[in-house]
Amino acid sequence: MSATQTLLATEPRNAGVREAWGEGLVALGNRYANLVVLDGDLANSTKADLFAAAHPDRFFEMGIAEQNMLGVAAGLATTGYVPWISTFAAFVAKRALDQIRVVIAQPSLNVKMCGAYSGILPSKTGKTHQSVEDLAVFRAMPHVVTIAPADAVELQAAMAAMMEDVRPTYLRVTRDASPVIFADDYVFEFGKAHLLRRGSDLGIVGTGVQTVRALEAAELLEAEGISAAVLHVPTLKPLDVDAICDLAAATGLIVTAEDHSIIGGLGSAVAEVLSEHIPTRMRRVGLQDTYGESGPNDALLEKYGLTPRHVADAGLELLALKAGAKATGK
Repeated sequence: MSATQTLLATEPRNAGVREAWGEGLVALGNRYANLVVLDGDLANSTKADLFAAAHPDRFFEMGIAEQNMLGVAAGLATTGYVPWISTFAAFVAKRALDQIRVVIAQPSLNVKMCGAYSGILPSKTGKTHQSVEDLAVFRAMPHVVTIAPADAVELQAAMAAMMEDVRPTYLRVTRDASPVIFADDYVFEFGKAHLLRRGSDLGIVGTGVQTVRALEAAELLEAEGISAAVLHVPTLKPLDVDAICDLAAATGLIVTAEDHSIIGGLGSAVAEVLSEHIPTRMRRVGLQDTYGESGPNDALLEKYGLTPRHVADAGLELLALKAGAKATGK
């Protein structure tokens, strides 16, 4: 594999993402006396309970009252505290949206909104607790930085950067353990995408943990003699326009991959960039204007077309279209 090796982990391992979030809060709480956590009665699920045990005087259990929780967070932010919100993505992106828009986003307050159990892979919690539109919601909201880390290492690196930044931020957090792809000394930069694998035939753009499956798709394509580059986009807003354009210029074909609706998320963001700067044939892999359902993770990935094989097949479809166009002179 040809890649930017300084970014990548050298040994394969899995790490719990929600555990990394809880542990990251504890570590940041040790460094920053003004960090507080507000929880929506989900601390044992999000792992905010780790922070509650370490810093009980700065942990506030707000109950199942998300609108009030975000309003309180806004008030705390005006007094110098940095509130971190602990709840599910399905709740922070919908139940408290008016409060976020009016009292956090419009005045641009320093509130860190963390959406746990994102995407369809909270699996057996079912469609009510899965969130497949949260990136679209926050990407469209003025002033709100929108982040989807690929693994536990990048998650904690993003959290450290968030504490040094004063903008309102949405951080997308998944539930289960997943492969670690970044080296332990990885440094997160807002608006910076990373080329994880070089390739000349096709470009795959991933975000969140779907980037792991994008890398696996590139391996499948390599076995078929196809050179696929993989670009990881951890920040949906601000977006690394130059990196996306460079990938399109180098490969001429783009596949996007996300555990999110193809409407309004990564696929839409990349399509917007390409249409404005470098029109490129592309395919979007993600939820096709549908909600998920209850079931095992692997079965859901298969049913909704998110497996590495689905990503690879989207690339093969583009390559076939390119070959057909070349053969007909179009």
